[in-house]
Formats: sequence, structure tokens, C-alpha cells
Amino acid sequence: MTYSTRVTECPKCGGNELGKGKHSGYAAMSPESKMSFGSNIEYIICTDCGFIIESYVSKPAKFKGTL
Repeated sequence: MTYSTRVTECPKCGGNELGKGKHSGYAAMSPESKMSFGSNIEYIICTDCGFIIESYVSKPAKFKGTL
């Protein structure tokens, strides 16, 4: 999934050099009430101070019907 964000500046330090990273493997987010391998967690990160600006799962449909 490609995620587009409108964030262009870090709210913590004001830096404008942002990067994208992800957790995967054992760090995947899994639905609480379903058997599933889950989804990678992706982040928008300030490359100046390291602040995580946004986090989201790459496959949100896996979490439908879990509440």
C-alpha cells in the first residue's frame, strides 16, 4: 500500500526532512479477535530528531469486524 501524507514538517523540531520506515515480522500488528498474520506497521519519521509523526498499518482491511 502506498500511503500519501500531507505532513511536511515535524511538529517537534520543525525539521522538513521526513522518511518512511516499517516494523515487520514479529512486530506486525495482529487483530485481537481473529487468526491472522496481521499487517506491517509503517511510520512517517523525522530524520532530524527521530520523532514518529504518524503510524499506521499497511493492510487495514484485516482489522474489519474486530470490534
